Amino acid sequence: MGHVQAVIFDIGNVLLHWNPEGFYDRRLGPDARRRLFAETGIEEMNLRIDAGAPFRATVEAHAEAHPEWGAQILCWYHNWIEMAAPRIEGSIALLRALRAKGVPVMALTNFGDDSFTHAQSQYEFLNEFDRCFVSARMGVIKPDPEIYQQLEQATGIAPEALLFTDDKPENIAAAAARGWQTHLFTGWQGWAERLVAVGLLTRQEAGL
Repeated sequence: MGHVQAVIFDIGNVLLHWNPEGFYDRRLGPDARRRLFAETGIEEMNLRIDAGAPFRATVEAHAEAHPEWGAQILCWYHNWIEMAAPRIEGSIALLRALRAKGVPVMALTNFGDDSFTHAQSQYEFLNEFDRCFVSARMGVIKPDPEIYQQLEQATGIAPEALLFTDDKPENIAAAAARGWQTHLFTGWQGWAERLVAVGLLTRQEAGL
């Protein structure tokens, strides 16, 4: 493995849990939640927000288009922070350990514009990156190769000097295809081991 010049974190399910299914399971029960998702296309609605559509207006329009589920769809806006929880403290500690050693740390995330601003007001660690690359602000979402290319151009760092973790295999594969060093995130301990293996942190610094 070559020298790493910057470490890039995905956010959802890496630094904080993203689990709208769990929110609606608690609220409606699993059967009704599955119907809600199948009948309304709520996940596709969220992809539009990640791609740059306005957060509140998009959710409200979707609720109007599916009045039988309208109150539940509005929760996607009003209860959003409950879906983006809890924090993954081990990963947050790794972010801070890297920054304490002067390693540039960035975020590359599929996230809405307004929802990311809101998340930053609720989660202090989202303000601690050297740079944030947010899909809605870039006009493209992972795993489109263009989002990775935009980050390369903005940072001026060679692909092989970037180390990226994400919980979705398709996002990792797209980065690897561009020559990035990658780690499929399955838990903070495995990510910590990788950061030790490439020489960025000691085991003690990584919390191992």
